[in-house]
Amino acid sequence: MNTFTRRRERSEAADLLARSRKDVDPELRAAVDSLPAAMRRVAAYHLGWEDPDGMPGRGHAGKAIRPALVLAATEALGGRPEDAARPAAAVELAHNFTLLHDDVIDRDDTRRHRPTAWTVFGVADAIVAGDALQSLALRVLAEDRHPAGAGAAARLAACVIELCEGQHADCAFEQRADVTLDECLAMAEAKTGALLGCACALGALYAGADGPVVDAMDRFGRQAGLAFQLIDDLIGIWGDPATTGKPAGADLSARKKSLPVVAALTSGRPGAAELARIYEGEGPMDRVELRRAAEAVERAGGRDWAQSEACVRMAGAMDDLTLAVPDLARAEDLLTLAEFVTRRSC
Repeated sequence: MNTFTRRRERSEAADLLARSRKDVDPELRAAVDSLPAAMRRVAAYHLGWEDPDGMPGRGHAGKAIRPALVLAATEALGGRPEDAARPAAAVELAHNFTLLHDDVIDRDDTRRHRPTAWTVFGVADAIVAGDALQSLALRVLAEDRHPAGAGAAARLAACVIELCEGQHADCAFEQRADVTLDECLAMAEAKTGALLGCACALGALYAGADGPVVDAMDRFGRQAGLAFQLIDDLIGIWGDPATTGKPAGADLSARKKSLPVVAALTSGRPGAAELARIYEGEGPMDRVELRRAAEAVERAGGRDWAQSEACVRMAGAMDDLTLAVPDLARAEDLLTLAEFVTRRSC
């Protein structure tokens, strides 16, 4: 693909995400504004709306891929995107609940190019604000008068439990030296794929789709979510901090067993043994260790495997999307979003 085509695709995706945020932000802001003041303050900062002192923020609220998927799925199945603004906001609230908690668990200092909420407000306030966003997401759906509201709330609640299971596995892996690639893929599906699948499924529910179509859309989102996570893990090793908003090699420095790392560790190829020795250390890696670890992942085939597996997962996602929407011309926005999340640069 040439540079011009890639830029055009990014521009189309950026326009789509901007339109989605314009449609969803009023519901999102109304929901957050209903929180008690202390929790609203943390959430507003985390979402980039305010600075720590409560003044209008200069932060970035994120790409809002998940709410865009909700709206695009609704439209692809003949529904009205404006009817799905509330479930789109609910999915974004649930996503940001996980981010607030992940930053505490991983002790990440930076998100979206500025200090994470827990470093500004403290661990307790960040956790409580995350809890509030989770409950708020379910309340937004439970109070929705749309016929799909109750079913959507149940589906999102089940998804959150699966997310927690994925997070538990992710943390447990850091204490184990024998993590398999299948275990790591299952963890990534639960932690990342589940919410993207839920976003697409909620969009289908709000379009009035039947059960098999809703399930096919869920599978589409899950497969796309795995592709997303594979690319995200590559960016976590080789991404540019100016683009990612995180320190270079943050995942490696924390010795996270991300998908490329586990693929490398279990490959039996040159570089695997050296990577294992580096990962046996404790504490953050220094610059020399970071460079050696990244080189070892690449020599052991982790980088190539992750890029190839992302393509395989997107092919599977396309199969599921075709089951739900046989005329792919109706799913143009979904395809644009899928292309966007799997063609990010690292």
